[in-house]
Amino acid sequence: MDNQYFIDSAYLSPEALAKKHRLETDPSSRKNHMEYLPGMEQIQSDVCSRVMEQVASFDYSRYTAKDVQAALEHSHCSVEDFKALLSPAAEPFLEQMARRAQRETSRHFGNTVYLFTPLYIANYCENYCVYCGFNCYNHIRRMQMNMEQIEHEMQVIAESGMEEILILTGESRKMSSVEYIGEACRLARKYFRMVGLEVYPVNTEEYRYLHSCGADYVTVFQETYDTVRYEQLHLLGAKRVWPYRFDAQERALMGGMRGVAFSALLGLSDFRKDALASGLHLYYLQRKYPSAEMSLSCPRLRPIINNDKINPQDVHEKQLCQVLCAYRIFLPFAGITVSSRESASFRNGIVKIAATKISAGVSTGIGDHEQKYSGKETDGPQGDEQFEINDSRSLNRMYEDIEGEGLQPVLNDYLYV
Repeated sequence: MDNQYFIDSAYLSPEALAKKHRLETDPSSRKNHMEYLPGMEQIQSDVCSRVMEQVASFDYSRYTAKDVQAALEHSHCSVEDFKALLSPAAEPFLEQMARRAQRETSRHFGNTVYLFTPLYIANYCENYCVYCGFNCYNHIRRMQMNMEQIEHEMQVIAESGMEEILILTGESRKMSSVEYIGEACRLARKYFRMVGLEVYPVNTEEYRYLHSCGADYVTVFQETYDTVRYEQLHLLGAKRVWPYRFDAQERALMGGMRGVAFSALLGLSDFRKDALASGLHLYYLQRKYPSAEMSLSCPRLRPIINNDKINPQDVHEKQLCQVLCAYRIFLPFAGITVSSRESASFRNGIVKIAATKISAGVSTGIGDHEQKYSGKETDGPQGDEQFEINDSRSLNRMYEDIEGEGLQPVLNDYLYV
């Protein structure tokens, strides 16, 4: 495993430090990452096998300029065309890909860009994911907001004009129970027109409960679809179970959620194969649930507390742009979100080409929106952030910048009847 991911753990007790060391160096000390834990629902679905079969056969070195040119000329982008557009052979065609992606975006989304903001309500976590700032062995300030604190944060955000919120937690059922998340959803429904969730995967009936509490959609990062690399990076906790995580979006749809979002964290493994898997995951699930709203995110690794050396190896802005353009050409109806992990200049450019949704007024910490939004010093406790953001623009600044690009910022277009 790459040592760049490990964090300083000098604060740990000798027993905890020994366990951490065993997990990192002795694979036999870890649970089988392909076996379900008690209480994890198993569903019957062919989506995973179809995705992984395509990824296994993806030899991107065999694609040529001729394959890329043909893919760009086809009116309909096939799976084989998608593979060609993700290959190194497509890099010299990035301008042509951008023009095609821009046409598809304009055709299906007009000139609109949707805005939302995340709200982290807890950062306790029971997983040891070595690249994540929330991981259970990282020495950070932990916090779980109570309902009064959550409502105050929501009021501050709503007063800025934001109408869509994404609720996030660390992955701890003990500290962020399904009932706790459900209560946060009920509060969010008082202040926002759209409520999303990015929390630990749960079973179908739990998704049904969260939907009844007001959640509209669910985002799950698979992180990497490379099962070998996944095993090396997720050493402890329920998140270690790769297949349960893979099926989370389908369970959410079975539980009545209106929409789901997919993502790999680019830079953990071979980004071309992870991009292919993410796109096909959406592609095959869309065919099973044609009425569902589906979208893709395309985040890259960012530095975390106690490890500022983490970076998305070999995934530079040019490669990220290629992936986003390939997504748009292959999946013209899908939403594409680009987060504050990326720079302001990159996000200003990509919304004119392929992206349809971006975050604004972002904090990945716990309980600090009042300070960040108003500059007012607060006495309340705060929890540390999950990762360093790159674009810290406020909603008003983002709104102005989008309009300045000749686009129409949209806060919400969903009506409940």
